Amino acid sequence: MKKMPMVLIVEDEPAIAELIAVNLRHNGFQPVWAEDGVSAQRELDAVLPDVILLDWMLPGASGLSLARKWRADSRTKGVPILMLTARGDEPDKVAGLDAGADDYITKPFSTQELLARIRAVLRRRAPEQVQDKVSMGELMLDAAAHRVSWQGDLLKIGPTEFKLLNYLMKHPERVHSRAQLLDKVWGDHVFIEERTVDVHVKRLRESLGVAGALIETVRGAGYRFSAQALG
Repeated sequence: MKKMPMVLIVEDEPAIAELIAVNLRHNGFQPVWAEDGVSAQRELDAVLPDVILLDWMLPGASGLSLARKWRADSRTKGVPILMLTARGDEPDKVAGLDAGADDYITKPFSTQELLARIRAVLRRRAPEQVQDKVSMGELMLDAAAHRVSWQGDLLKIGPTEFKLLNYLMKHPERVHSRAQLLDKVWGDHVFIEERTVDVHVKRLRESLGVAGALIETVRGAGYRFSAQALG
């Protein structure tokens, strides 16, 4: 019997949490509710969920600080985080992504949109079916082992950034628009804005350190992975 994906709902409003939980249960998910950061951490310590739905505004630690904390912890680093926010302003969305969220959803939202976004982050988290390696100079990506190394040292890279790097390394010296990257890397971008690509590229560059220079910004066009950038 197929395991139901577990979703940790971190939301301090019981009515909203219950509505989300009911809809998740009806659609094949296993919801677990935590009303604040303390109880959420307790749930995470017990069992790692497949996805975290994290409210921006919480009593005690904010959703942003929790996202940063869980991204910095090696045990929870790979768990997709969806930020729930009543804030629709662009700077707030970007702040959520910068804190480590994989995506965000603005209240009020439809059940269909919520389910689509959860399924999207789960698909992006799924391991690549390719069993190969690709290298560019001293940067090596092993798709089977899900590892990236630079000059022999392993780098810590999130699941979405890994897929982005994998695609760029397999298509070097070409300029890719944000729309093309959304289509090839995300593949299910009906709810995702192009600005999200910029945030993930920024995060990927930071994870790569010196090798981040291999990813060039082509003004007005998009991004290019080029070995000449380090030359």
